[in-house]
Amino acid sequence: MARQWVLTGQDGFETSLQYQTGLSIPSKTDLAPNEVLVKMHAASLNYRELVIAGPMGINGPITPPIVPGCDGAGTVEAIGSSVRDFQPGDRVLTHPAPRAVEARGDDAHASMTEAVNALGQGDDGTLRSWAVFRESGLVHAPKTLDWLSAATLPCTWLTAWNALFGLDGKKAGPGSWVFVQGTGGVSVAALQLAVAVGATVVATTSTDEKATRLTALGAKHVVNYRTNAKSWGEEARAFTPDGRGFDIVIDIGGNETLPHSLAAIRVDGVILVVGHVGGTAEVVPLFAAMMHSCIVRGILAGTRNQFRELVRFVDERGVVPVVDDVVFELEEAKDAYRWLKEKRHFAKVVMRIEHEV
Repeated sequence: MARQWVLTGQDGFETSLQYQTGLSIPSKTDLAPNEVLVKMHAASLNYRELVIAGPMGINGPITPPIVPGCDGAGTVEAIGSSVRDFQPGDRVLTHPAPRAVEARGDDAHASMTEAVNALGQGDDGTLRSWAVFRESGLVHAPKTLDWLSAATLPCTWLTAWNALFGLDGKKAGPGSWVFVQGTGGVSVAALQLAVAVGATVVATTSTDEKATRLTALGAKHVVNYRTNAKSWGEEARAFTPDGRGFDIVIDIGGNETLPHSLAAIRVDGVILVVGHVGGTAEVVPLFAAMMHSCIVRGILAGTRNQFRELVRFVDERGVVPVVDDVVFELEEAKDAYRWLKEKRHFAKVVMRIEHEV
């Protein structure tokens, strides 16, 4: 039998997230021509899951019930009659924005309209033991990763990949200085990817224990944003050659962290706005970008072809995504949501999805 979580509304995950068991497993005859039946083995959470669960925020409304989650990994069990890229037995990952792929192809970046219709909000997502996805919502998984590590790639690692390598002429590499913020999924993924291509990384955190872990992953310097709350961006900038500033800044907090990102960026550098975990703060006017002579680029994950590039890179370089020390089971999804909300995690919050033998 199948199991899944659904959002029945947007009154917060404690109220709206409901567990369902004893469901029928879809069969091949239930599949539309472009659909793929996947036996799920792992899933991971993003901050967006908290936002979508409500109360309704920047992501907008849902039409309940909806299965949450956009990051997952599993095995193909059956395919529809028109599916060509996948066969039963293939290891696959979910691509968060299949509607963008279907509308504009594998190089399409998702618009906000397409993002709010992505897996876990507009289409049923990954917090379930068996799932039916459109072919456009899948890519082949890396051969070198276990299920838990693989399940971190779809949104978080794809966002980090797009941030570091998605703009021609501004890609991270040897000689680049990259600034990442905190120890959440995108920041740690960007750290691992940047180090893998020879860039120098400076990171922020709030504790000595997490600073030690960031250094072990390759961060050259770590700044404590709590002990220097007013000017941690300037403190980080001072580490760069001649204090010139960073080539790439990964901004995960939005209005709360953007002033520090602007203080840290170099002339003609790129600030990637990839999240809003900082909560409410005074709005930073876009005019500020001119005052710092920099590029500010907002991104929503990445394209399907970028995802394939990331998978190849992971396999070729032997990169293993970091996951949190605590691994949850599917039935413990509410605990996983709490863990994420309380910011008790390091890197990605992951869930194992077991199946009866």
